[in-house]
Amino acid sequence: MPQLQFPEGFLWGTATASYQIEGAATEDGRGPSIWDTFAATPGKTWRGQSGRVACDHYHRVDEDIALMRSMGVDTYRFSIAWPRIQPDGSGPANPAGLDFYDRLVDKLTAAGIKPMPTLYHWDLPQTLEDHGGWPVRETAERFGEYAAIVGARLADRVDTWWTLNEPWCSAYLGYGNGHHAPGRTEPGAALAAVHHLLLGHGLATKALRAAGAEQVSIVLNPAQCRGDEEAVRYADAVSNRVFFDPLFKGVYPAEVIERTAHHTDWSFVQDGDLETINQPIDLLGLNYYNPTWVKNAPGAPESAVAPGSGGIANWTPEGLERTDMDWPIDASGLTDLLVRVHKDYGVATMITENGAAYATGPDANGEVEDTERVAYLRAHIAAVHDAIEEGADVRGYTAWSLMDNFEWAFGYDKRFGLVYVDYTTQERIPKASAKFYTEVIAANGLDRA
Repeated sequence: MPQLQFPEGFLWGTATASYQIEGAATEDGRGPSIWDTFAATPGKTWRGQSGRVACDHYHRVDEDIALMRSMGVDTYRFSIAWPRIQPDGSGPANPAGLDFYDRLVDKLTAAGIKPMPTLYHWDLPQTLEDHGGWPVRETAERFGEYAAIVGARLADRVDTWWTLNEPWCSAYLGYGNGHHAPGRTEPGAALAAVHHLLLGHGLATKALRAAGAEQVSIVLNPAQCRGDEEAVRYADAVSNRVFFDPLFKGVYPAEVIERTAHHTDWSFVQDGDLETINQPIDLLGLNYYNPTWVKNAPGAPESAVAPGSGGIANWTPEGLERTDMDWPIDASGLTDLLVRVHKDYGVATMITENGAAYATGPDANGEVEDTERVAYLRAHIAAVHDAIEEGADVRGYTAWSLMDNFEWAFGYDKRFGLVYVDYTTQERIPKASAKFYTEVIAANGLDRA
């Protein structure tokens, strides 16, 4: 019996995102997304790389499901590409797009793997961005219609749904600092995007429930903030509570509205919006990679990625190990985050992403001995157990990612996968971390290192 035993029924899974793995970017009626456009813009991604082919998952579904089955995962969190369903973001469904996900759900179910689709993992149809994107209300309305189409097709076999993945990234990186698609740098638009993403979540939640979905939720990537008390308070407000409070309390944090009033009048919040956003949800998805340290820095300019952040700066303590993303490693932040969410919001949670990028490739024997990733996973899975011991209601853990893939603006330079992908041949090689994870799942627990 492992030292750290997880509760009976705890779910173990892995995850991917459509644009990062599917490829087949112009096949079977799929329309262009903002990431197709962004990646085709010189200087936006590493070596100009894109997800046009990626891991060719669109043609290798059977092989990839077999990999998951060999690991023994209970669940698979994948995302549905909106441009495959509605190439222009509105109107009738593209039958071939729906058919692809219909087959995927059936194949997963046949393999004994619970499908958990995410409706939106950043690949907005380009036509909707041409009409203004997430900063405008129309996009939220179209998202609700899209959710209704997908729910009507799949809700009879899918009981757990995620509406959005990391709206913080969609809003702040897409419209604030421009590091992600569509590459805009407009603080006011970023906050309008926050609101319309949340409004879209509320509309999609209603649509999915009407279609018969049993569990509907959203995936957030909260910053586990540490550092100076005053800086932490505002960083928490603009990074976390601007999402948590509308979802669970039906209000926006007053300090965010006050500190951004010089460029945003918040008139995009209309009567009834917060009631729509404040829909009951069944399970909150949390993505965690590392804590965030902030400090008071008088005179520091406002960051577009955190509107109203003037006088606050980021920093990282010395001596912490880092991943290939240059992200510091501190598993205790995951425990702190889970306990905080449990105490402040009283919602059941699931870790929907957790993992690390390391460049380790095949050795002379064709094996991928990614011992650093194994250590990272071990520490963070133990941190989840610590949170459960402290009373947090955590229902599952999802490792990011099933396989190496297109890592957004970093192209194929960063590898998060449990499975190594040779992008030239599309060969898949399970890494040592995949074997470690298989053992954890089989035991429903692990020993501390």
